[in-house]
Amino acid sequence: MDTQDIKNRFGIIGNSPLLNRAIDVARQVAPTDISVLITGESGSGKEVFSHIIHQLSSRKHGPFIAVNCGAIPEGTIDSELFGHEKGSFTGAHEARKGYFEVVNGGTIFLDEVGELPLGTQARLLRILETGEYIRVGSSKVQKTNVRVVAATNVDIYNAVQKGKFREDLYYRLNTVPLRTPALRDRKEDIHLLFRKFIADFTDKYRSPNVQLTADAQQLLANYPWPGNVRQLKNIAEQIAVLEKERLIDAQILQQYLPYDNRSNLPVHVTSKGTDDFSERDLLYKVLFDMKKDMVELKKLVVEIVQNGVNSRIMEDNSPYINQLYREVDNTTPEQLATPPQLTIHRPPTSGPSEDFHFHTQEAEEVEEESLSLVEKESDLIRKALKKHKGKRKSAAQELGISERTLYRKIKDLNLN
Repeated sequence: MDTQDIKNRFGIIGNSPLLNRAIDVARQVAPTDISVLITGESGSGKEVFSHIIHQLSSRKHGPFIAVNCGAIPEGTIDSELFGHEKGSFTGAHEARKGYFEVVNGGTIFLDEVGELPLGTQARLLRILETGEYIRVGSSKVQKTNVRVVAATNVDIYNAVQKGKFREDLYYRLNTVPLRTPALRDRKEDIHLLFRKFIADFTDKYRSPNVQLTADAQQLLANYPWPGNVRQLKNIAEQIAVLEKERLIDAQILQQYLPYDNRSNLPVHVTSKGTDDFSERDLLYKVLFDMKKDMVELKKLVVEIVQNGVNSRIMEDNSPYINQLYREVDNTTPEQLATPPQLTIHRPPTSGPSEDFHFHTQEAEEVEEESLSLVEKESDLIRKALKKHKGKRKSAAQELGISERTLYRKIKDLNLN
């Protein structure tokens, strides 16, 4: 079964390379019996991939159960997963089978696995390694044959560093990592998903179909979608039920979006609790640093003019500094009282490149450098690609943007 067949079977919409990559990983790992850890933001469709893995495996005729670990109280999580004996705790009026016993021979999907208590994590690790477990209140070892597919929307490795998640369990679950892409990284799929959801809801509520104008489609693509596909589906349902207009423009659509779409620049998404650092801030910082360097250079020239050239510069025997030194000798004390401005005289195209020199003049304007964000952005991207020898993934990490955003920037700015 190829990627398109899987999309048709499980109702997956989109052609994003990141989405296709995730589906391909699920397809390849499904026939095996190893554990899979699915990571991704909330609402990005992690549970769909657990169904893909189960249905394409040899366990497809066995039971499947999805357990939200974050929704079960800590005091009862062991009983829910591993079962308990009669009288093992208050309220245990009869023995009960746990999920791992019920799903024997099938697949169990542990959603929000990062929320498991440390004691439960130790029990889960034993099942993964030996297939053995003990009911709460019992001393008898039981066996089970269950495939575990886990999912989380938190940084598990960071939780390991903080001692909130067992390192050995992390590596045991993360045998094959699978990451579901966020909706903002699948811009080309957003309008397709919206049309599918609108068609479903207008048919369900028997309302006229809805269409988006070009500016509404642009707003939809540029919105960050913190709730991912789940949020997009919710917005589509609201519009299908509440909106009287059937042609939706950007102004109408904005009323249904809970946040302002303030910037179209790529944003580097940092871990929770830190400040976001946009590409625009990075460009401003570069401009300010360049301005500071120019000021420092001017101060250096003034110091050389007023105090003379130090021995280190003399040893360099630079023809440009020698030229500057000769000109300083001819400068009057009144001219030294006013700091000169630095300009660079370049030779004519027909002359040798060695003839250009530094020169100091009093009332001559310095040519201002370009402050165009587009030019600076292009220059930064070129430098990053050159630094990493054309490797776009490394260049994207250097720039603090996603690889998909870097591809789009290279295309929009006509960069080779």
